[in-house]
Amino acid sequence: QVQLVESGGGLVQAGGSLRLSCAASGRTFSSYAMGWFRQAPGKEREFVSYISWNGGSTYYADSVKGRFTISRDNAKNTVYLQMNRLKPEDTAVYYCATSKALGFIAPMSRTGQNAYEYWGQGTQVTVSS
Repeated sequence: QVQLVESGGGLVQAGGSLRLSCAASGRTFSSYAMGWFRQAPGKEREFVSYISWNGGSTYYADSVKGRFTISRDNAKNTVYLQMNRLKPEDTAVYYCATSKALGFIAPMSRTGQNAYEYWGQGTQVTVSS
């Protein structure tokens, strides 16, 4: 059984930083791409960032590009999201997810939730102004 457990969320002032972690178990972590999504109150879940199986390819939503960095440590079965220069509009529950397909997700599909199979329970990030 695949399990994804996010951690690292919390309350931070605007301009601050947080580092989210997502620990995976129950699957060969290094064989799958990973993604981060977020859902703000009253809004739909939206794509944040993507990383291929070996970290060689990454992709970001325009809203976080230049502020967030995704990375992974396959030896630790963990993917990270370093979030800098946080804004109040970054407030949301952040979820990590594993891809359905091995290795990577085609560019036209990597921002869609349907490309991902297993999801964590989420971690709350709150940015105060």
